[in-house]
Amino acid sequence: MPDYDLIVMGAGHNALITAAYAARAGLKVGVFERRSMVGGAVSTEELVPGYRFDYGGSAHILIRLTPVVRELELSRFGLHYLELDPLFHCYDGDEFGAGPWYVYRDAERTAAELDSLFPGQGEAYRRFLHDWTPMAEAVAELFMSAPGPLDLGKMAMNSTGKGGNAARNLARILRPYGEVAREYFSEERVSSPLSWMAAQSGPPPSDPLSAPFLLWHPLYHKGGVARPKGGSGGLTRALARAIEAYGGEIHLSAAVQDILVEGGRAAGVRLAGGDTYTARAVVAGSHVLAAADALPDEYVPQAARDVRVGNGFGLVLRLALDGQVDYRHGQNEAGRTGLGLLVRDERQILRGYGDYLSGEPTRDPPIVAMSFSAVDDSLAPPGSDVLWLWAQYYPFELAQGSWATRTAEAREYVLNAFERYAPGTRDRIVGELVQTPQWLNDHLHLPRGNVMHLEMTMDQMFSLRPWLGAGMYRWPGLKNMYLTGASTHPGGGIMGASGRNAARVIVGDLTRRGWR
Repeated sequence: MPDYDLIVMGAGHNALITAAYAARAGLKVGVFERRSMVGGAVSTEELVPGYRFDYGGSAHILIRLTPVVRELELSRFGLHYLELDPLFHCYDGDEFGAGPWYVYRDAERTAAELDSLFPGQGEAYRRFLHDWTPMAEAVAELFMSAPGPLDLGKMAMNSTGKGGNAARNLARILRPYGEVAREYFSEERVSSPLSWMAAQSGPPPSDPLSAPFLLWHPLYHKGGVARPKGGSGGLTRALARAIEAYGGEIHLSAAVQDILVEGGRAAGVRLAGGDTYTARAVVAGSHVLAAADALPDEYVPQAARDVRVGNGFGLVLRLALDGQVDYRHGQNEAGRTGLGLLVRDERQILRGYGDYLSGEPTRDPPIVAMSFSAVDDSLAPPGSDVLWLWAQYYPFELAQGSWATRTAEAREYVLNAFERYAPGTRDRIVGELVQTPQWLNDHLHLPRGNVMHLEMTMDQMFSLRPWLGAGMYRWPGLKNMYLTGASTHPGGGIMGASGRNAARVIVGDLTRRGWR
């Protein structure tokens, strides 16, 4: 008898979701994680006394469009979401300009306030939502199942509802998202924050075939933005409790060194310390390259080695402040609540990308500012804040020097950029963590610092992710070997769709009951 029905390599949120569904279906599940805590990049720790820092993703948006939390009954296991409203705080930092504008959960309220600030732009916002909500909903549905070769066609057919011209719609979808934003919005203070939010997947506004990253925007009004009470790791801690409640086991500080193969099928794992555990099947929730390194060479096709990881793209400055963020515009409660999309114009994004291509950390980054202590008093002492600043673009490989010698310089660029929006912030800093692409590579095991695992371009999406032939969550040429996580469809972000989709395939293969 094997030790487990299913061994899960890694304890990121997708891996834990796969494990929870499998355990709930009656399979004996063992999760093996190299770190001393679950969660991977969706984890939280008190790094400064009194201040809790997330290690990775902080805003929970995509998972709200899935049934994962409801189906796994995660509220029973301690997950409590705090709703954010406004969702986004959009500001160009001009002290003499129109001030900030906000994206609220209520789309009509958003449009009405836009019209009051920028006449005509609210109506443009209504038209944008009307035109692209069908496509966004179609993509969300595609994300919740194993990918197929006709997915792009399905997007096109659904992009403007019934009766649309598929060829025309596909041509509209496969454009740069910056072009789409400018098509709808004549006011750059409206189009630029929307483009900056789209840029969070990696590609710049000028990248061909990237429009879907912007056209997802209508669903923010549907699912909203939320935060787990106590930090982003509240999700993965609840998943761990669910796995154990459903009979699964979790092993921490237990790095998988080798995936064992017998008779052409995955048969278990060997840990770095030498212990072995057998199983009917193995699923790798780690980076696809980590799975490839753990398998015998004869079972690793060249395509697995040739996936495009990219060159990093983001840097995070996480700050503990002994006071609250004080924005120049003075609307601090709303500004601290929503994700701050702090960007002057699209040119700033493109200049940052140009610096990245030349191997330099950008000196003038656009920023996503997150001060979730505004809605969660467990993150910081009373009257204080945690402030997390995500900036782009930052390469893993530098043209000159190394991250060991240039981290302080890059940190100053980010802090200087934020001071434009909230002067005096640096004087409130009492602790910090700087997460460069090198730090993400070394500490979170994200090769080359890419938080999306692989580049999120159309040649590595849907059934082409991680490569053609491995898009159905099964490792080609090796029985009972599976994949989940950001390396697989639908990619990076806190969504959990990959974990749920992989579980559906695995449970169907290993049980006669199939998926329920």
